[in-house]
Amino acid sequence: MRALDVFGIAAGALRRHRRRTVLCLLGTAVGVAAVIVLVGLGEAGRDFVRSQFEVLGTDIVAVLPGKVETSGGLPGFGGVPNDLTIADARALQRGVTQADLVAPVFLGNENVGYRDLARRSIVFGSTAEILPIRDLEVRVGSFLPDEPWERGSSVAVLGPELAERLFGIESPLGKLVKVGAWRLRVIGVLGTQGSHFGIDMDQAIFVPVATAMRMFDRSSLFRIVLQARPGFSTDTVEQRTAAILHARHGEEDFTITTPDAIMSALAKVLGVLTLALSGIAAISLGVAGIGTMNVMLVSVSERTPEVGLFEALGATRRQILALFLAEAALLSSAGGLVGLAGGSLALRSVELFLPSFPAHAPLWAALAALGLSLVVGTVFGFWPAWRATRLDPVAALAGRIR
Repeated sequence: MRALDVFGIAAGALRRHRRRTVLCLLGTAVGVAAVIVLVGLGEAGRDFVRSQFEVLGTDIVAVLPGKVETSGGLPGFGGVPNDLTIADARALQRGVTQADLVAPVFLGNENVGYRDLARRSIVFGSTAEILPIRDLEVRVGSFLPDEPWERGSSVAVLGPELAERLFGIESPLGKLVKVGAWRLRVIGVLGTQGSHFGIDMDQAIFVPVATAMRMFDRSSLFRIVLQARPGFSTDTVEQRTAAILHARHGEEDFTITTPDAIMSALAKVLGVLTLALSGIAAISLGVAGIGTMNVMLVSVSERTPEVGLFEALGATRRQILALFLAEAALLSSAGGLVGLAGGSLALRSVELFLPSFPAHAPLWAALAALGLSLVVGTVFGFWPAWRATRLDPVAALAGRIR
């Protein structure tokens, strides 16, 4: 019996029981699709985070108020950390010679209005230095003025979507917008920036940092951002920044982050999560394998006379084993291909609804899922196939199983 004959007989047996074949095939397909979708989403999550950091730049060091840690004493003897102030930012600008640019940042949320129109927007308080640090582009007008940081003039720069919502086709330059109880003159409009870590830059309003802090009556910055000078690593900038702030505050009541450190931590978390979810999805392939075994047991029972006829015609036990293993392999591989197509279609749907989230399954995941489905089907189909080789030819021809 040739290999082609073996697969032809196995395929014919599956076609004769279409309903049972389809149901068993769907079990494998669901398991493979689950593996593809979960791995694809995990990989997309890592790619999304990586792209966000690439937009921000890999040479950026950020300082946040308060110490983020899981052990040790509270920052500040009285439990209240020092504020991160504009004076701290100035000290870093003077003292961290390894940094090319330093910018204080303040974030708030307020209604921005013009005439009868108003919109809730992010108020992004900073200085002129944030333009090259965040690689922002001014479409019309100018950015925040290069003035003393403590001054805080009453000017604003609008994100493109916010400008369109408030002014339509009218030029916003020179117009007064109302931000809470404040009135600010528009001096520029940014180009399209998109969203960075949940902040929609296109709907934000940029104001001088001192103006923003007075507007919200706050004394502490959201963070201080430093851009490493070419030729210097972020680690060097981080060490010098920590030394200066520790000397000013008398304690380490701040947190310094770098893109590499955050990306490394997130990659580990997402990697473990992806493996865990893939393991859960792989369980469904095990369940599908049990279904394949049940189908094959039924097939052996129904085809007992056929097995007896093969043996009477001289088929060896190895050929009988190959016949039923081929049937299990065809069943599981077909289910794997259907699951691969279904999982890829699901990921494609995610991409259509969330263009910024590039959901796709890597090649290794597709090959691993197909290989796993084939292995599971073959392994679970082995016992029924082996059982078929144990049939007595005479009893099998009579339709009896011993």
